[in-house]
Amino acid sequence: MESGAGKHWTEEEVKALLSVWSEKNIRKQLHGTLRNKGIFIYIAKRLQELGVCRDWKQCRAKYKNLKYEYRTVKYAHNSGDVTKTMKFFHDLDAILRYEPVTQLAAEENGRCSATETQLNTSPTTESTQEVIEDEGGFANSTPAALEATQIKKETIEIDDDSISTTSEDRSCTPLAKRMVGTDNHIPLEEAQNHFKVITVNDTGAGKHWSDNEVRALINIWSDEKIQQMLEGATRNKEIFEEIARRLMKRGIDRDWKQCRTKYKNLKYEYRALQKENEHLGNPRRKMRFYDEVDCILRRQPLGPSSWGCESSSLLSVSVGDVTANTGSLSIKRKAWNDEVSPVPLKKSASENTILHFQKLLTERVHTVTEGKKLLLERLCKQEEMQDLNRTQLYADPSAIQQVPAPAPAAIVIAMAPAASDLKLGKKVNEGKTKEVYELPDIPGCVLMQSKDQITAGNAARKDRMEGKAAISNTTTSCVFQLLQEAGIKTAFVRKQSDTAFIAAHCEMIPIEWVCRRIATGSFLKRNPGVKEGYKFYPPKIEMFYKDDANNDPQWSEEQLIEAKFCFAGLTIGQTEVDIMARSTQAIFEILEKSWQPQNCTLVDLKIEFGVNILTKEIVLADVIDNDSWRLWPSGDRSQQKDKQSYRDLKEVTPEALQMVKRNFEWVAERVELLLKTKSQGRVVVLMGSPSDLSHCEKIKKACATFGIPCELRVTSAHKGPDETLRIKAEYEGDGIPTVFVAVAGRSNGLGPVMSGNTAYPVVNCPPLSADWGTQDVWSSLRLPSGLGCPTTLSPEGAAQFAAQIFGLNNHLVWAKLRSNMLNTWISLKQADKKLRECTL
Repeated sequence: MESGAGKHWTEEEVKALLSVWSEKNIRKQLHGTLRNKGIFIYIAKRLQELGVCRDWKQCRAKYKNLKYEYRTVKYAHNSGDVTKTMKFFHDLDAILRYEPVTQLAAEENGRCSATETQLNTSPTTESTQEVIEDEGGFANSTPAALEATQIKKETIEIDDDSISTTSEDRSCTPLAKRMVGTDNHIPLEEAQNHFKVITVNDTGAGKHWSDNEVRALINIWSDEKIQQMLEGATRNKEIFEEIARRLMKRGIDRDWKQCRTKYKNLKYEYRALQKENEHLGNPRRKMRFYDEVDCILRRQPLGPSSWGCESSSLLSVSVGDVTANTGSLSIKRKAWNDEVSPVPLKKSASENTILHFQKLLTERVHTVTEGKKLLLERLCKQEEMQDLNRTQLYADPSAIQQVPAPAPAAIVIAMAPAASDLKLGKKVNEGKTKEVYELPDIPGCVLMQSKDQITAGNAARKDRMEGKAAISNTTTSCVFQLLQEAGIKTAFVRKQSDTAFIAAHCEMIPIEWVCRRIATGSFLKRNPGVKEGYKFYPPKIEMFYKDDANNDPQWSEEQLIEAKFCFAGLTIGQTEVDIMARSTQAIFEILEKSWQPQNCTLVDLKIEFGVNILTKEIVLADVIDNDSWRLWPSGDRSQQKDKQSYRDLKEVTPEALQMVKRNFEWVAERVELLLKTKSQGRVVVLMGSPSDLSHCEKIKKACATFGIPCELRVTSAHKGPDETLRIKAEYEGDGIPTVFVAVAGRSNGLGPVMSGNTAYPVVNCPPLSADWGTQDVWSSLRLPSGLGCPTTLSPEGAAQFAAQIFGLNNHLVWAKLRSNMLNTWISLKQADKKLRECTL
């Protein structure tokens, strides 16, 4: 997709771009330059002279897309497929016909890249050699020159103004040095100097990666299946989206581009230090996490073999890689889709061996890659369908398309065996209603297996209830999924089977946290004089130490702090106690709000926390099922559907157990509805000029975090008031609740005109400039009587304002708002703790 503005290029605009591009001096600069920002600024200026308003980033994006599409069609034509075509093909062919065309591999960010390996020889001299360098990869074509070390090809994300060793617009044009004579090959050290590592800063909001974040990334990267996917994939966006998703489950907010950039930076820093410190010193002294990265990257076997004129033995094949030794030197070579062009000269036995091996390896890698792709699609299909169903928050299909696309299925988890084949490790723990097992195939995770058992009074009463394990597992999975999507940090990973789910391995804190809205049960016994039904505002928080022998005595905060518990290296102090208490209240309120559309009152809730052994963070753990709360339909205790109906039994009979089971099934059926909402809503951003687009895109992005569809429109209340009112009527007419956001600089007439002509909420979000902002803002603040349109200067604030309106009737949006409040509070609390520790 074209970047920047997201506005479709018209046919006239593309023709204008092609006319500028076709100029000889422009083509020459694009083909030969190392830094092309200035060229595209010039192209954008030329387009403006032709009446086309596009910035340099849009021009560059369209330029790359056209080249990629052209080469795809051209390659198809060269392969015999003349049916494939594109618009402007002949115009592009006139411009690009003299550039080499190879099979392309398109990356997810819209770039195109092509790797081309050529073995060119002089028609008169058999000893002529050509050394080809492609983005840091280099190799000689004969055994006499196999003394270069090729490093696995990667693409580095580089800022627009950074210098690259290869122009990104030259389509990987090889830099060749022609060496005459078999003894005149490039020495190893000189050849290695051609590969320069460019280290870039972490991308994405300029946020620095903390040590805990890097450790979590390395832990995910260290999984053998993740490594195989990264090595075998020609397109890895989905893999890094899954890595980002897994980081999010551990409380680390990074997008896939940030993860990919950090992954590449770690690899390149490691390899650069290895090369620089081979004879100079210890690389561990210059790179953090050197040992961890070293363990990952050195796991690949280096098969001992040799290539010489007298030996033609083939090498052992690992996925996509080939490793060979020539004396004490080695060459490692990627063989994805590259095929060596035939050399029209007499070849030695070892040259024939190399060419035959490369062809064989290419075919094998293609088969392996296709097999992985089919396996991934098959394993991910079911979970992707479940994710898609959860994103359908709006009845209008057109609105659904605007909801952010569901994250891809968990790649590592999906590659694990099916539930029946899942390899279980040792039993970590066993409780009254569940068992916990290690998972050797999924490091850092455990399997929570439910039992068909129901208990009361610390197992004083215990019975088997057929089907309870599946009912409890369904309830827990839905509740944790709801909380996790809202932004609460939980140990839940995914539902594995009808009776089990996978969770992050945690060291459990032996405290049961209870949050009460209504006084009932044991609270009345411990607090005589309080009548049943008394309501707590805010909800009342209590904690109980898990000790069956002493009937789980109630503890105070002071007792918990003085116990000085330490789990997974984290000492439980005042900060941790405050975080758990505040999280308990937020979790209760989210679930309370979620049950309200079902006309059910959440009376109280019992939860437990643990410390994630990988991230060292406190997360919601254990289970939340029908044993964990009291639910009163219509607020009527006599209709209770929770485990209290089992506790209240005077005698346990088969008929009584069936009644209890029906209550549990009733809850399990309705808990799935907590993941959906019947409420619709959207945000419509009206901008007075296309120049305000970047400001509006921030509003749209912020709306997406709350799951709210957002549409962008351009209209001016000053220059076209009739069109503004027509657009307003269009959105009023379909009956979908709408919040209008007016984005207009200078004199803002858009917001007041909209506010005076619609009953829907309108909020101003002017894009103020540094020069006139203090004067322009008054047009949004000083309004005529009868108008009520508030003003916020922050794009994110405008989206939050809309979310707060929709959250009144949409529990999913409200849950995200409440979770954001909690996470902000926790981050401040943790920052204060770190500051005090530094001061001390």
